[in-house]
Amino acid sequence: MLEQLFHLKEHGTTVKTEIIAGLTTFLSMAYILAVNPSILGTVMNPGGVFFATAVASAVATFIMGFMANYPIALSAGLGLNAYFAYTVCLGELANEKDPFTICLTAVLCEGLIFIFISVFKFREQIINGIPQNLKYGISAGIGLFVAFIGLQGAGIVVNSDSTLVDLGSFATAEVALCLIGTLIIVILSHYQIKGSVLIGIVVTWIFGMIAQSIGWYSGNCFPDFSAGINLSGVSETAFKFNFGWVGSHMVQFIAILFSFLFVDMFDTVGTVVGVADKAGLLDKDGKLPRVGKVFMADAVGTVFGACLGTSTITSFVESSAGVAAGGRTGLTAVATGFFFLISLVLSPLFLAIPSFATAPALIYVGMLMVSSTKQIKFDGDVADTFGAYMALLVMPLTYSIANGIMFAIVSWVIIKVFTGKSKDVSPIMWMIFVLFLARIASLVTNFS
Repeated sequence: MLEQLFHLKEHGTTVKTEIIAGLTTFLSMAYILAVNPSILGTVMNPGGVFFATAVASAVATFIMGFMANYPIALSAGLGLNAYFAYTVCLGELANEKDPFTICLTAVLCEGLIFIFISVFKFREQIINGIPQNLKYGISAGIGLFVAFIGLQGAGIVVNSDSTLVDLGSFATAEVALCLIGTLIIVILSHYQIKGSVLIGIVVTWIFGMIAQSIGWYSGNCFPDFSAGINLSGVSETAFKFNFGWVGSHMVQFIAILFSFLFVDMFDTVGTVVGVADKAGLLDKDGKLPRVGKVFMADAVGTVFGACLGTSTITSFVESSAGVAAGGRTGLTAVATGFFFLISLVLSPLFLAIPSFATAPALIYVGMLMVSSTKQIKFDGDVADTFGAYMALLVMPLTYSIANGIMFAIVSWVIIKVFTGKSKDVSPIMWMIFVLFLARIASLVTNFS
């Protein structure tokens, strides 16, 4: 049966190899089960977020395995969850009641749009219409943004009345342990230790419990197993949509929606192509067979995740760890999905991990994303160069992925027009440009 479903012999693999590869992938990305409740827990019930993350990851990864037959796992995307919590809920919508319901509505709509454009193959056209330099700049900018959130979560970067930001105190347990945890992850990754990010989080957490025991850390690092698996938080996150707000704030909502949309597209395409290339799954033209099914798994996972109460579900680059362990088919993904379901019984452990212990993961993953800068062509067209630069600059400094994308695309189109290259602007880019101009107009109206 497994042979018929996944064509194991054709791909030169076995059931044992695929299951080990699935476990390897899970261990490499299990940190998201601690990080996502930590980030979204600032505006939502952490227990509900944990349940939604685990189940939505499992469902999306099952779809990837059974439908597309690829060894690619999915979960809540880093950067997208940060945008959800910090930029939108605690920023743009800070004065709204239960702003997370608006974000979940945007994620739901984004997933439905993805299903539509995946069925009619529009997704590739949208991606191809955006210049490569801008894609790389956006990816790198998100990396800086994610790392900045990690630095703040550990108190390494703190507020300053005179300079806006300043260096935190090395005398605090949070700062010292976060730096130690980050170095552990980097060193373990150098030696290609499986699950290095998760190991770094756990070791930092254990140091935190020791610090609490000796009175150096005043928070609580110890898990509470007395209540068992608590699913009460699910009722506070599942199916919490706010279509009424959308109807009265359409322009602002579209801007939020498109930010989720763009970032998810870049994440998915870049990750899927990279993992497929490493697994030798691309055809002779460098294209990925059954790519529509890959996008559909992402889209359905996002819709399902929004219904349960989590941010956008996307393909994880950590899937490459499973590929390196021999995973070649969808059975690897299915195994990873089962491990996500099994993790539900460990919810007290994951929910007890403090933010300074998850911060090293954000800092390290941010570094991986910033590596996209090496792909940026700084000696080419000035619009391409400046657009990428604005994405890289504005995202972390304005604490907003949406602002970075807006500055990048608006400046790119304007420079193209005034340098006599308006013919290079695709219809897709003109459409996005007009939408962001509408967003700027709405911002001007709100601040006037």
